[in-house]
Amino acid sequence: MIDSALKFLVNEINAYLFARTGVSTGGVDLGRLVDDTGKVAIKDDSIGAALVNVEEERTLKSQLPDTVFVDGRHIQVQPELKLNLHVIFAANFKTYAIALQQLSWVLTFFQSHPGFTRDRYAALDPRIEKLAPELQSLTFEQLNQMWGFIGGKQLPSVVYRLRLVALQDVEPMAVAPPVTVITGTFHRA
Repeated sequence: MIDSALKFLVNEINAYLFARTGVSTGGVDLGRLVDDTGKVAIKDDSIGAALVNVEEERTLKSQLPDTVFVDGRHIQVQPELKLNLHVIFAANFKTYAIALQQLSWVLTFFQSHPGFTRDRYAALDPRIEKLAPELQSLTFEQLNQMWGFIGGKQLPSVVYRLRLVALQDVEPMAVAPPVTVITGTFHRA
């Protein structure tokens, strides 16, 4: 599910960049920002996108199992695991001004697309109800720590949190036949 959400997002950004710039080269690539030796792993003259953190959305967490009706049976499954994904977009361009310009295009993409739902975006995985991007404003210290964590030298970058990617295990906890008859007796007091 995480891969589907990020691939969808990268495809949408690339379509937006192509529509705005008319250039099919460059764009956003999903993958590692830095290789094992600490060198930049982003292709030259492109933007790299990478997942840097996954956090559980605890405020919307359901405590009770979900019950669904499938093939004439009641099936209980664990509640959905709702996640927030932190994604960094880093611009690796030979010309610094172009890196800033391309990063600005990413920012304007998210400004013009404040949310993604299945009814508006057919390419969104049907298992994903919605994606809501939020710009993360990092302090200098947080930015330094993040690039140290990634293991590379800082590039012009921006971090977004994608809210509400839900994961659901398909393995049932319990299976029961449906309720077909309800009986009762009334007593006069």
